Amino acid sequence: SPPGLFLLTSFLLHMEDGRANPTRLVCDNRLIQKYIAEAKDMEKRAGQCQTLPALSCPAVLPLVDLSFQQWKSKSNETKRREILCDLALLVGAVAGAQGQVTQECGTRQLSQLHRHANSFLLLLQTFSWETGPWEPGCSPRSMEQTHITSIFLTYRQLVQGKLRFFFRDLSVDLCK
Repeated sequence: SPPGLFLLTSFLLHMEDGRANPTRLVCDNRLIQKYIAEAKDMEKRAGQCQTLPALSCPAVLPLVDLSFQQWKSKSNETKRREILCDLALLVGAVAGAQGQVTQECGTRQLSQLHRHANSFLLLLQTFSWETGPWEPGCSPRSMEQTHITSIFLTYRQLVQGKLRFFFRDLSVDLCK
């Protein structure tokens, strides 16, 4: 889809020596606003799909709420790792839901969500950090949900919350 291609293109345009340079993504606030709008649009379109079934095997979704005071006290690397854990769990939940949904509208929306969430996961994994690359194995706070629309809600909240604040925090150092 064009939005997924846009994210991938943004990512590829900011590669330097095999590592991502997040400067434009972080410094151009219009980009994160575009991703928030896309997340809202995906959530809305999923809600418009006719008769989405409940998931027989619940999706395990990250709890993406945040306390602003706690968030401010974390290092950028800690924030990045937390978001990566959330994204990894979310991508897994989307993949699991895709295997359970046969309705065309639902599968199309889940496929788009998978591409977007996975693109952010890949992007954040390749940001250059002094502490080294991300390694899976985290266990974020989570909840089980049987409603497919909860997956889209979680993604929107993650992009609108932690990811947006993370990019804003990075912009303090990168956008001088």
